[in-house]
Amino acid sequence: MTANVENNPLLKPSGMDYQFPDFRCICTDHFRSAFAEAFRRHREEIADILAQPEPTWENTVEALERSGRDLHRVSAVFFNLQGTDSDENTDAIAEDISPKLAAHVDEIYQNSQLYQRVKQCQAPKDEESQRLYDFYLRQFRRAGADLDENAQERLRRINQRLSTLSENFGRNVLADTQKFAVQVTEEEKLAGFSAADKEAARDYAQKSGKDGWVIPLELPTVQSSLAQLDDADMRQIVHQAAARRGAEQNPALAVEMVQLRAERARLLGYSSHAEYVIEEETATVDKVRDLLYDLAPTAAANAAAEDKLIAEAAGVEKISAADRPYFSNVVKQRDYQLDTAELREYFPLQQVLYDGVFRAAHRLYGIELKPRPDLPGYAEGVEVWEVLDADGTGIGLFLGDYFARPSKRGGAWMSSFVEQSELLGTKPVIVNVMGLNQTEDNNPLLSVDEVTTLFHEFGHALHGLLSKVRYPSFSGTSVPRDYVEFPSQINENWAFDPSILPHYAKHYRTGDVIPEHLVQAVKNAQEWGQGFATSEYLGAALLDFAWHSLSPEQAAAIDPTAEGVAEFEANVLAQAGLSEVLPRYRSPYFTHIFAGGYSAGYYSYLWAEVLDADGFDWFKEVSAAGADAQDDAARKAGEKFRDLVLSRGATRDFSESFIQLRGRERDLNPLLRRRGLVGTSTRSES
Repeated sequence: MTANVENNPLLKPSGMDYQFPDFRCICTDHFRSAFAEAFRRHREEIADILAQPEPTWENTVEALERSGRDLHRVSAVFFNLQGTDSDENTDAIAEDISPKLAAHVDEIYQNSQLYQRVKQCQAPKDEESQRLYDFYLRQFRRAGADLDENAQERLRRINQRLSTLSENFGRNVLADTQKFAVQVTEEEKLAGFSAADKEAARDYAQKSGKDGWVIPLELPTVQSSLAQLDDADMRQIVHQAAARRGAEQNPALAVEMVQLRAERARLLGYSSHAEYVIEEETATVDKVRDLLYDLAPTAAANAAAEDKLIAEAAGVEKISAADRPYFSNVVKQRDYQLDTAELREYFPLQQVLYDGVFRAAHRLYGIELKPRPDLPGYAEGVEVWEVLDADGTGIGLFLGDYFARPSKRGGAWMSSFVEQSELLGTKPVIVNVMGLNQTEDNNPLLSVDEVTTLFHEFGHALHGLLSKVRYPSFSGTSVPRDYVEFPSQINENWAFDPSILPHYAKHYRTGDVIPEHLVQAVKNAQEWGQGFATSEYLGAALLDFAWHSLSPEQAAAIDPTAEGVAEFEANVLAQAGLSEVLPRYRSPYFTHIFAGGYSAGYYSYLWAEVLDADGFDWFKEVSAAGADAQDDAARKAGEKFRDLVLSRGATRDFSESFIQLRGRERDLNPLLRRRGLVGTSTRSES
């Protein structure tokens, strides 16, 4: 297969349905030449805009929206594939391309001639166009278009270096995740694992070229396998393996990134990187600080009370981090009669997906998902569905990539290959990615957390699939970080809603619907562990906020070693009263903020959960009709949510959308009740 420009499949829209990438024709050798040509074409398109005699909305702003389509296509395919199936070749390309991509973006948005041309345009009166005009002016300003030449040059160097550091950080985490995955050669060491879990561990070992079994490492600090392993030594080995990720190289990278981000913020007139980031969000720096610090004391107190019960169950004075998940599970079974192993037997993947996730989407929004086996996925096990609206019209395509591979980075996420846009005439091609243990029948039994994640990520997918906007810059999930989690977290609620649960929670062998005592046990246990869950989340969010609130001088004073970073973390957690709980992510493997788009934005999950908890109360209120009318009421509620939230992207004010949905401004109390934090200060809502 040749990599020349003329025959490069990445440099023209795919001829397949919905411009679905033809992965059969794409190889790694295509990417370097495709990026080079896409950069050239985009520069040419910008030059054509500047050559127009009189700036108009159509020949300037809309032309900017149309420009760079080849680069967008190449980037979407490349970075999606690198995240799900990386190797030395794709990593080398990413290391080369990332700083060039950063430089290319700076070249456009620091172009003073283009900036002045946009300023001269008159936006149409509709809200979406007005918001697009403001969006572009902010993009130019935040890229340094108002700075002098020397400051712009420094900004370009910072952005290119940051892109390289981010790429290296993520690669180091993936390499260590592979390197430190725990190999087991004696089956008795896996006591507590179900037969399916053992099968998945053996399969992962074979894919890794190792004997016996391999327990893969998950992205968070606490590994789910710790709740199952009976062997205390094995629990310690797994816990220590997870803690080692990134420790050798990433502390120095993280500190340098924090320093550069702080310097960039100052160059652009901000007091900190947090202020720079949160300017584009729905929150403010002060409200974020208040929310995190206000909730921490109560969360820590709840976690301490939980730890006391767990330590008693373990017969020790103080529970260790490695043993905590196991004996927390013991308490859960003892006090709430919740047997997590038994519970899994009601949640086989395919059943949850088709009869749960897809059914809920049909009930609320009228959509159907039809398998498209004729469209080849980019890797083994990747499935493709066509999404049809209630009238049978094709909306787009959905890909599910659910199984772990040694070459796949950790975590779960949604992304897109094609975004919806009326201006471009494109419909969305959306992918959900997870790292489930793969079984021979591709139908593993899921934990409650995995079921919830499946619904969560499909909530993001719905945000992309049901988008109905004109401009691609505002499509789907192209919204503030502290709003983008709202639709996904709302969708989580349907996982255990009585209108959905009985349809998919059926025993994988007998087909029996999940018994009421198990459902009740899940409900009774919902608040158990919320102290720890909230504390570990707040710990990570506070680390992110603290790192990115530093001035350049403060950042430069941080010792860029593992010990120095650990000391910084300890001080931050102590100040918040969270020293006794490990944060969900430690800095050396906190890819959300050092290798992803959540720097100074990890608070957004909690911020959006305020909307989610309050918003789902609204769903329950408007759907509280008689049994015969519930489906109709749910559809009407779903259509309103689709109209005000899912379809709008970034085309309207987000607070106004929520007020129009709820009938008032958001209320923090539903979240406090959900997390067992009633009584916590609410001054962050003032």
